Amino acid sequence: MLRRSWLLVVASTLIGLLLGAAASLLTKPTYTAETQLFVAIQNSGTIQELQQGNSFSQARVQSYVEIIHSPVVLQPVIDSLGLPTTAAELATRIKASSDLETVLINISASDTSAVQSAAIAQAVAASTISAVDTLEKPQTGGSSPVRLSVIKPASAPPSPSAPNTRLNVLIGFVVGLGAGLGAMMVRGSLDKRIRGELDLRTVTDCPLLGGIAFDQDATKKPLLTQTPQQSPRAESFRQLRTNLKFANVSGDAKSVLVTSSLPGEGKSTTATNLAIALAQAGETVCLVDADLRRPMVGEYLGLDRHAGLTTALVGDADVNDLLHQWGEDDLYVLTSGEIPPNPSELLGSESMRVLIDRLEQVFDHVIIDAPPLLPVTDAAVLAQRVGGIVLVVGAQKLKNQDLEKSLASLELVGSNLLGIVLNRLPAKGPDAYAYGYYSRDEVASNTRRNSKRSSLSNASSFEAQPDGSSRPATIFPANLEH
Repeated sequence: MLRRSWLLVVASTLIGLLLGAAASLLTKPTYTAETQLFVAIQNSGTIQELQQGNSFSQARVQSYVEIIHSPVVLQPVIDSLGLPTTAAELATRIKASSDLETVLINISASDTSAVQSAAIAQAVAASTISAVDTLEKPQTGGSSPVRLSVIKPASAPPSPSAPNTRLNVLIGFVVGLGAGLGAMMVRGSLDKRIRGELDLRTVTDCPLLGGIAFDQDATKKPLLTQTPQQSPRAESFRQLRTNLKFANVSGDAKSVLVTSSLPGEGKSTTATNLAIALAQAGETVCLVDADLRRPMVGEYLGLDRHAGLTTALVGDADVNDLLHQWGEDDLYVLTSGEIPPNPSELLGSESMRVLIDRLEQVFDHVIIDAPPLLPVTDAAVLAQRVGGIVLVVGAQKLKNQDLEKSLASLELVGSNLLGIVLNRLPAKGPDAYAYGYYSRDEVASNTRRNSKRSSLSNASSFEAQPDGSSRPATIFPANLEH
């Protein structure tokens, strides 16, 4: 969460620092002058009288501190200095205190002028002395038994006491950092989208077959053959091909259904490029466009989709006459055909089961592009007919609850989920998917490819187009009995 939102935290902290600095710059400087009074009892000076006078002074000091904030002390100060304020307002700028078990009174006065603050402090001290002398004078006459003396005269302070720039900047830093972390936590708790592998692991422990980084050019050039051989996108599909073989190490799942939870997660491009990657490794592959709602495979590969899967399922033509060989490898494509009014019934029919069985007997891999799981039931119906399922998850698009529903629907029909492919991952950042680059021995792949081609009894008589464009329909690599 911190790695995803570190920019937000840093920005919030910087804003807090700037606000703290701005508060210091915009605040008018305030100067504080201090003075100190000593409280004494006038006596004859015997030891007993000194002890009694000291106890009496300490008991009276707190009362004198409170008197300092009263109009009795402050009004004479206002009159003598001609201050444009009231006693109550001046009291907010005066601080008086005394230390425990002492007879010292500390007085401080604040003002925007250093000289004025010293004058106010000195005037308050003088007014306090006069007020105490008046209050403590005996009614029968005579002098006051208490005497206050100034032991620390007030002087103009050389530097302002406020604003405290360091303190303001520190407070701004703490507040900004706290606000950033709080916003990060709120964002993390509210955002339930799957952004990377860490989010995926909060929902399922299903194997992650690979991650496909988002490429802006993929919208115009979606095919693996349209990207450079050593590009990260090409490497990601080769990694997906390798991991799929490990997930299907027993070889039982010759037919693999590629689906997603919602439209727009990239299942069709993933299925198409996975088929191309398998064919480039020397495998014989059949790519079937079983998305009878929004078929895209024919559009990606430049093939006519008007005669295809639905044509074979209704019995208007044999699948031998509907397959298209594509590219320079052993990749055969069965497009969707005309879009029917009842896709689920067709895909769940006995004819579909027989068709998949025939394809599995001929090809090393049968890759089937199916509709999304949540909007329609087509994929769930097909999941019972194939050997394995590959679920494509669109990063930053799919929410946790949608993935949970998809996994539950696949589990309900007892499907074999081989793994998950994270699509549309960011190329950089904490959610990027890393790949290892290893050298590949193309000689072994070419040898295997040539041996398989020689074993095909009825290979296409058409030459492969270098640009991978559409070519006329061809028959199965090996004919089977119907």
